[in-house]
Amino acid sequence: MKEQRPEQGQGDRAEGPEEDLGAGLMLRWQAGDEGAFTELVEAYSGRVYSLLTRFLGPVAQREDLVQDVFLRVLRAKDRYTPTARFSTWVYRITFNLATNHRERAGLRRHLSLDQSVGEDSTAFAELVPDESTPSPEEALNQGDVVAAVRAAIERLPETQRMALILARYDELPYAEIAVVLDSSEKAIKSLVHRARENLRVLLAPLLEEEVA
Repeated sequence: MKEQRPEQGQGDRAEGPEEDLGAGLMLRWQAGDEGAFTELVEAYSGRVYSLLTRFLGPVAQREDLVQDVFLRVLRAKDRYTPTARFSTWVYRITFNLATNHRERAGLRRHLSLDQSVGEDSTAFAELVPDESTPSPEEALNQGDVVAAVRAAIERLPETQRMALILARYDELPYAEIAVVLDSSEKAIKSLVHRARENLRVLLAPLLEEEVA
């Protein structure tokens, strides 16, 4: 998959630099304040790491991917303009790198090239579990509710998973999630709804256990 490169912080309505820490630091950096980049990394590397952890799980390459994200930021220095929130822009870079990582690691499931591929069939293909990932049922049998929820989230198709993570954990509005995923606000609402429905199915044994 060819990485989609977010150009110049394009996307949703931006706040002014005085309201957006990341955008303000980027502008200071462009103006010659080299220390601003260090501040930028310190302010946002933790958020990027957390997003990668929720999206990919506890993979060993997370720190390398954080470095890759900020290498992309470094390369975009001269062409960056604050037309979107900095966090939205950097999350889009993170999502692109994370999906590329999953492809390289062989974690995604693909339909054969000669088969007609639509959104529903792609989603079905991505729901096929990877043998290296414990199922929600296995985690529940071990009494690990947190692991069961994590395993269920990892079963979601990539766009559903990221949309749900950004909505649930980062509390981003749908308009900003749409920028991260290069989609529309209406489509994001549908993605989040489908993600929640899929989680209910995957976590049905846990829910039944709580009711019993």
